[in-house]
Amino acid sequence: MFLKKITLLHKESLSKEEYPFSIPSIQSLTELDLTNSVTFFVGENGSGKSTLLEGVADLCGFNSAGGGRNNTYAVDASESALSDYLRLSWMPKVTNGFFLRAESFYHFASHVDEMAKEPDGSYHAYGGKSLHHQSHGESFLSLFLNRFNGKAIYLLDEPEAALSPQRQLSFLRIMHDLVREENCQFIVATHSPIILGYPDATILSFDDGEIKETEYEMTEHYQITKYFLDHREKFLKDILEDE
Repeated sequence: MFLKKITLLHKESLSKEEYPFSIPSIQSLTELDLTNSVTFFVGENGSGKSTLLEGVADLCGFNSAGGGRNNTYAVDASESALSDYLRLSWMPKVTNGFFLRAESFYHFASHVDEMAKEPDGSYHAYGGKSLHHQSHGESFLSLFLNRFNGKAIYLLDEPEAALSPQRQLSFLRIMHDLVREENCQFIVATHSPIILGYPDATILSFDDGEIKETEYEMTEHYQITKYFLDHREKFLKDILEDE
């Protein structure tokens, strides 16, 4: 554990009409204690989980479009709208880490290609070849296996976007080994009921206008997936057939 607390500053002066403070979960945020090496952010689209994660990444010094502290490149609309109003409490502070932003990973892969052209550049940290020359899922796993290492904080926004169910299980093992053997901390925004199943993690829900801890079986991700698998024909009939 490195990052212990996220605090929203100057709350009384913030306009609730402007993004990102128009998001109910961000409005209600005062302090968020992190008590686990693995924390999941869950919630419906637009609930604020990615917004908060991007703000944390920016304050960590990571590229808010995706990358670490030494990855400098620009992507339109990648700046965090929240980081100026956040404070992070560390014990101890670490500078090693990475922000994975699935929606802009293509741009990060292109940035890696440009870095590899430099005299001392290589693909060593990415499996030995361009991320563009690997499938989307392979490139994610190459990143996790080769770039991620000890005493670091990793912020991941929807890592399941490129991973099959089997490779989501592989990711869980990679994350487990990094936490247990290399003293890493993870904060992961996800919709995947497989990834959310990681044992003993803290799950923070951004739904219902506040950020609160919840149990795995109480997440909508688990409940909808389980109901669909248990009652597939009835579920599809209810949503697809005309009344």
